[in-house]
Amino acid sequence: MIKWIYGYSFDDVMTGYCAISKPFVKTLPELTEGFQIETDLSIHAVDHRCRFKDVSIEYRDRPAGSESKLNTVSDVIRVIAMIGTRFKDYRPLKFFSLVALILAAICLIPGAPLITEYLATGLMPRFPTAILAVAFMFPYGLSLATYFILDSVAKVERKEWEPKVNKINDQ
Repeated sequence: MIKWIYGYSFDDVMTGYCAISKPFVKTLPELTEGFQIETDLSIHAVDHRCRFKDVSIEYRDRPAGSESKLNTVSDVIRVIAMIGTRFKDYRPLKFFSLVALILAAICLIPGAPLITEYLATGLMPRFPTAILAVAFMFPYGLSLATYFILDSVAKVERKEWEPKVNKINDQ
């Protein structure tokens, strides 16, 4: 998901071992709690074009008698939700374009046969289906409007961050 959204593939996002500079810490808008903090730090670094390097580590088996505190299902859900939230915050163009595309598809599935039938015969025999198709156009339009607003906000925020990121990368 991170590679598709941000265009960078990490060797391992989830180990949690990282060294970060003090200026980078100051750029963090908030700290995520729990298991998803590693992913949040990685996304923040990629989005703000900070320099970073993946360093491979060796994994060993858990010591005998110890128990993991992780819950696979709930932790995965939290990480995916956080990636989705950051996707909306950092890449509103991709996020709301995807939402708009899905809504347009939902609108066109019942609407396309009606349009072709109307063009061929001049009649609209399934009026409730037409209303349903048009009803999905409203969230589609709202999604596009939201994209334009949030994309403008994201561009302004990136311009504010650039001097800080340059300072981070220089250190």
